[in-house]
Amino acid sequence: MTTDLAAGIRSWLTHRGLDPDDPNLADTPERVGRAWAELTAGYDQDPAVVLERTFPVERSDGMIAVTGVPFTSCCAHHLMPFTGTATIAYLPVAGAPVVGLSKLPRLLDIYAHRLQVQEQLTHQVTDALDTYLKTEGSACLVRAEHGCMTQRGVRKPGATMLTTSVTGRFATEPELRAHVLAVHQGG
Repeated sequence: MTTDLAAGIRSWLTHRGLDPDDPNLADTPERVGRAWAELTAGYDQDPAVVLERTFPVERSDGMIAVTGVPFTSCCAHHLMPFTGTATIAYLPVAGAPVVGLSKLPRLLDIYAHRLQVQEQLTHQVTDALDTYLKTEGSACLVRAEHGCMTQRGVRKPGATMLTTSVTGRFATEPELRAHVLAVHQGG
């Protein structure tokens, strides 16, 4: 695949009127191929594997959240990056084992390293938490700046998009939903 991609990039450079043999561009097609393999590595990862290792805890009836998780993804519509931070939270069923702290950012990265739209990314995280863990609900709040809006089109650097996905008790209990939103906002 990277050979075909490299040939395509080389063709695009030529079509754009650039010399693909220019010393600054000679290795660009292969570099782009490696970059895209990295940017889309999430297709090769299984969220079930990330969330399968759990740990027993004496008490697990409160919200577990990680905030300020940085990520970079790539817009499925324009193939441009979008970057931001996420808050990922879940309510384990009382007495259920929990995942280690690093698993929540890893879960986000699996989905972020696929061609994405932010709304879908947000829901994929909560769907995975609810599917693979014993939860009473989950929440994912994502704030991101999109290259397709800041570098082209309307060109509004600094404008961000906020998406939320809440399930279970986060969806049915307004106080809990407000709490996770406050946590996301740093309060």
